[in-house]
Amino acid sequence: MVDKKSEWNEKQKALRSLLLDNSKFELAIKLCLEQHSMVHLSEMSSIQSNTFEDDLWEDLDETSLRTSTNEKGRTILYGLWHSARIEDITMNILVASGEQVINTENWLKKTRSPISTTGNELNSIEILEFSKSLDINELRNYRIAVGRNSQQIIRNLTFEDLKRKFSKEALNRIIEEKAVSNVPTANWLIDFWSKKTVSGILLMPVTRHHIVHINECFKAKNKYLKAKDK
Repeated sequence: MVDKKSEWNEKQKALRSLLLDNSKFELAIKLCLEQHSMVHLSEMSSIQSNTFEDDLWEDLDETSLRTSTNEKGRTILYGLWHSARIEDITMNILVASGEQVINTENWLKKTRSPISTTGNELNSIEILEFSKSLDINELRNYRIAVGRNSQQIIRNLTFEDLKRKFSKEALNRIIEEKAVSNVPTANWLIDFWSKKTVSGILLMPVTRHHIVHINECFKAKNKYLKAKDK
């Protein structure tokens, strides 16, 4: 029996190939939406199967969300915030040339986040402090809003859009809007994204990046549950 993670990885490889083929564009978009749905809560897309994020939230309490860390010193709340912010930034500023979700409906205030950035600039002590203040339920809601917005953007793409790279103006907006801190531990992201096309963004970060951080969050969760059981 193929496990869920292996199946997702195989489909991700197929997606990479499909995005290059105009004759399979509709199939690529359908698969992209499916892959993206699996790295968010099922509530986001109304997908019928249990997603990776659904699995992550099982058996978590407030203490584990705010204080349990992985080997990198990252909390679960940090991982969920960080991956959502990366998706919000890349899909809205770069792909859609629109407004970030975080800047609509008062999300910054509702989540009680002290930062509007991705959080790359934070060290392990600062990550723990950051995690103390977040509104857990509103962070979930923000992730759902980001995911739904991205799905609409994906549905509206054309095959020609997939080959598009990003202007200096768009990349500069990311720093101007304080979405990424202008320090070496964070602003390397601008150079990283400058080398990508829209299809590259769909592959990483919009789908695979979430898996990376969900895996990190599971490490923090498992460490916490193991210690709790002793």
